Amino acid sequence: MQKRRKVGNLLALAVLSALIQRPMHPYEIATALRAWGKDQDMEFKWGSFYTVIRNMDKHRLIEAVESVREGRRPERTVYRITDVGRAELVDWARELVSTPTPEHPRFRAGLSVLAALHPDEAADLLRQRLDLLEDAIRQDREALDAHLREVPRLFLVESEYDLAMRNAEASWLRGLLAELTSGSYPGLDTWRAFHETGEMPAELIELAGRTTTPKANAKTTDTASTPKANAETAEKTSAPKANAETTGTDTTGTDTANPKATTPTASSRGAD
Repeated sequence: MQKRRKVGNLLALAVLSALIQRPMHPYEIATALRAWGKDQDMEFKWGSFYTVIRNMDKHRLIEAVESVREGRRPERTVYRITDVGRAELVDWARELVSTPTPEHPRFRAGLSVLAALHPDEAADLLRQRLDLLEDAIRQDREALDAHLREVPRLFLVESEYDLAMRNAEASWLRGLLAELTSGSYPGLDTWRAFHETGEMPAELIELAGRTTTPKANAKTTDTASTPKANAETAEKTSAPKANAETTGTDTTGTDTANPKATTPTASSRGAD
């Protein structure tokens, strides 16, 4: 579970990683982070940079040590990391390294609606992605090899991770494409028939019908089993005419009960 932090913007983590080396003023910090490619390692917006610096100072993660002026440039405040900031950097690093959290890559979003495409088109697009991915892998491998000649491997481990993830994705794509091309992918004929006839196959309709929420089922069962519901059901079995004949009185009352049927809703995975 993610911890609630005083300054939760990942830009704060990047700033701490810069200031642990030496004191710097904000412009110098930003220049260093860009040079190190930190904006590729984590998602943050440069527009919030100075707000993050102020919040970090407010919560004593960093502190001002001096103000400097170079030539006719505006005065700049130099900051250093505090003991609180050092503890935050270590604790944050521990959390990020040890605890998996849900991430939502755009490719996964596309795969979740892959059924919207004709299987032949899907295969073409996946093949196009694989080609681009293989080019990126080759370029990343060359860049990593070049950096390793000058930079210790410890400071390139995130690039190794990126390369490993891309290789894993490429391997998975090759396997998926092989199944689509050979026709061995399960349900391929049904998928193709849906796009070529425009009609939802019976098996998918049946699947959608079976996919009901447990909460809806429980509600229906509970209502049907209550004494009040049973009494109302028993009352409805007596016709108004029979009641009138028994009592000799004209029955004008109307039963307004209108039980609602539970409408099953297909989950997104079922629809896929």
